[in-house]
Parts: sequence; C-alpha cells; structure tokens
Amino acid sequence: MPPVPHALIESAKPHVLGLFRIVVGLLFACHGCASLFGHPNTVRGTVSVGEWPGGYAAVIQLVGGALVLLGLGTRAAALISSGSMAYAYFSVHQEEALWPLQNGGELSVLFCWSLLLIAVFGPGTLALERLLVRTARTPPASTESAPAGAV
Repeated sequence: MPPVPHALIESAKPHVLGLFRIVVGLLFACHGCASLFGHPNTVRGTVSVGEWPGGYAAVIQLVGGALVLLGLGTRAAALISSGSMAYAYFSVHQEEALWPLQNGGELSVLFCWSLLLIAVFGPGTLALERLLVRTARTPPASTESAPAGAV
C-alpha cells in the first residue's frame, strides 16, 4: 500500500480538528446536561445550579460544551472548560489517589487536555464563528461605482 501523501494529511487537519471539536463539545455538554437534569439517564443523580462546586461545574460543562460544539467563542469556552476540569481533577479526584486510573479521574483528565488542545489550535472547520467572521468581513456588493475622489 503506498504511503499517504503529506499534502493530503495536511489538508485534512482542519477537518479532523473540526470533527474532534464537535465530538468533544457534544460529550462535554451531555455530561453537564446529565449532571443538571438527569438526562441522558445517569446513575450519579443531579446537582443544583448553585451548589459548589458541582452545580457550577455542570453549568460550565453544559454551556461550554454547547459553545465548543457549535464553534462559537471556541477558544475562550474551551479554555474555561479545560480549567474547570483541571480544578475537578486536583480538588476532587487526586485526594483519593495519585493516578487517574486509581482515583476515577480519567474523564476529567481527558476533557481537560482535549479542551486545552482545542483552545490552542482553534475550532477547525465547521465552526459557526468562522461563518460569522467570514460574513462580517465580506463587504456588501454594490451595483453603483463611487465617483472618483469620494471617500
């Protein structure tokens, strides 16, 4: 089997990053939705919005995950969400044991690093913010030409 050309791999990067962002955002939002509303069904139960730290974390998960999923304010939402998962790991999980496999913190670690990757590399393709920026930068089409010297 011939090797995949480097140019093909490079051209696929923004699309793969966009799909990665969508999957991570969807899973993160679902995690928040399950914590707040119990849907999809969860064995952990629900938390109230004002409860510290679980309620605040659930709101960050739901809102941050939705923003990352849609690609709106992606870098900021991913950075805040990544930080909340780092906090969750060090304040909740690491008290039990050092390693994530021992303390049940694998999901927090994976979300933390995945969201940090998205914050650093950006949304990739299929992001609504790219569509909005492109639309805002496109000047309106004019059928009339401005007179010479007009500002």
